Amino acid sequence: MERTQTRSPLGRRPARRALTVVSLLAAAATALAGCSSGSPTGDTSQATASTSGSTSAASSNGKNSIYVIGGKPDDPFWSAVKRGGEEAAKLVKGAGGSVTFLGPKTYDNLGPDAAKLTLTALSQNPSAIVVPDWVPENQDDAIKQAVKKGVPVFIYNAGGVEAATKTGSMKYIGSDDYEAGKAGGVKFAEEGAKNILCVNTVPGAANSEARCDGIADGAKTKGAKSKQLPLPSSNFGNPSAVTQAIKGALLKDDTIDALVTIGVQDADSAAAAIDQANVGDKVKLGTFDLSDSQLSRIKAGKQLFAIDQQPYLQGFYAVSIANQYLSYGVLPPQNPLLTGPLLVTADNVAAAIAGTKAGVR
Repeated sequence: MERTQTRSPLGRRPARRALTVVSLLAAAATALAGCSSGSPTGDTSQATASTSGSTSAASSNGKNSIYVIGGKPDDPFWSAVKRGGEEAAKLVKGAGGSVTFLGPKTYDNLGPDAAKLTLTALSQNPSAIVVPDWVPENQDDAIKQAVKKGVPVFIYNAGGVEAATKTGSMKYIGSDDYEAGKAGGVKFAEEGAKNILCVNTVPGAANSEARCDGIADGAKTKGAKSKQLPLPSSNFGNPSAVTQAIKGALLKDDTIDALVTIGVQDADSAAAAIDQANVGDKVKLGTFDLSDSQLSRIKAGKQLFAIDQQPYLQGFYAVSIANQYLSYGVLPPQNPLLTGPLLVTADNVAAAIAGTKAGVR
């Protein structure tokens, strides 16, 4: 929860998709085909569980069967998450275990679909389940069913430590949208911004609101201010409509000197609006999550930052921690275990571009 260039409802937010998803966050927006199911190599023959579900750790002789609920394989954000999970899965497979990745065919009914996938994983008698809690009202019952049957569950990417606590899961692994927003608000203010506009294309979604709230609070600590531009849900997924709405806001209020969007597709729309309003010399741009266009603008000096939740680490840590707990009974004490935020700016954009080319950013 959390979008990416394909408007992943998940890439951008814990608790994404308030529409059908709490944030639809497909942007990462800005943020799991057919079911990206199968082993890390895509071989569905490894979908069989090798151990009985039990919360007693270190009882599987390393032959762990871990099920990971994630995004569509054609979603750039989730390909990075899965890349991290696949790297961690090498150790699982080396010990005779398996890691199976499951995902919905579309993001149109994400909460109910994720709940069904969790129950599918549970039916396979897994050693552990790794799952984002995108839409708690749809997913929590399925997660609690797994916990009740003695299967360790690890919440990652979306939901936060609150979701892990409420469902009885082991831990939350991912970013914190509010803290990410604070980091962005501070950065804007440090660079001279005084009046920041947070463009929210999914108003009411928990993580979208948290991102804009964080921007406002971070800016306030440095003497700046921020307000939201909430756009109607009919604009969601409509780049032209978002561009025109942002352009209108810029022309109406010439004191706006910074724009931040909750996902990368919206950032592309914001960049177009800045150009059309002829305010590129005074309005700074930032966004949540990464895409090639964001990195290119940062490198060219046309965008101040992108806030990275480091999806590769989410997949890597989630699978690694589940495997280590099952095999050895070890568990990092931090909860949540944060993978972000990391601000990508002109200072470190070259490394981010290299990571993107490697498929991990």
